[in-house]
Amino acid sequence: MNIDQLSDTEIVDALLRRDSTVTRLFLYKKCRPLFRSIYQRYYTDCVDEVELINEIYLFVMTPSKSTGRNRLQGFTYRCSFTLWLKIVAEHYCHSLYAHKLDTDENFSVDSDRNADEALSLVSESNSLTVADATRILESMPNERYRALIRLRYLEELSNEETAARLGLSMANYYNVHLRAKNQWCDMLKQEGLL
Repeated sequence: MNIDQLSDTEIVDALLRRDSTVTRLFLYKKCRPLFRSIYQRYYTDCVDEVELINEIYLFVMTPSKSTGRNRLQGFTYRCSFTLWLKIVAEHYCHSLYAHKLDTDENFSVDSDRNADEALSLVSESNSLTVADATRILESMPNERYRALIRLRYLEELSNEETAARLGLSMANYYNVHLRAKNQWCDMLKQEGLL
């Protein structure tokens, strides 16, 4: 079966019928890059993008208690199904993050899935000196991410102080922080230091 030859209507109908072949080919193969980018950009408790796909699948397929209909049945074809899925997944991640932020006063970005990599930024890395960190930091392409990493890890400001210096709300700060750490870790990998 070639998933690219199916229309959005055929894909949605197959998903509603719980067709395992279409589900696997569409969600886990064709849309995997989409979910990977969402996973890398947004806070979730998921271990990887496959777990995020599983959560989104359950989210769109679980019937509402009030209506008995699931979210996928509410898809109206006013946009492409892939775009709709992206919007649903991003909204789901944003809601999850907002709920976590509201309910857990001890929650911080340092407790997320990238904490081990992020905490080794400067002080805990045997192979990385401040001079090396500064050089690598300057090679990061995004200026905002450079500033965040410099303030948070080289100057050792708290998350709240860093957000204030950058003029970010805490909700926005955590998403930017996650992307900055990912870019930082990518730069360390390029240098062979991670």
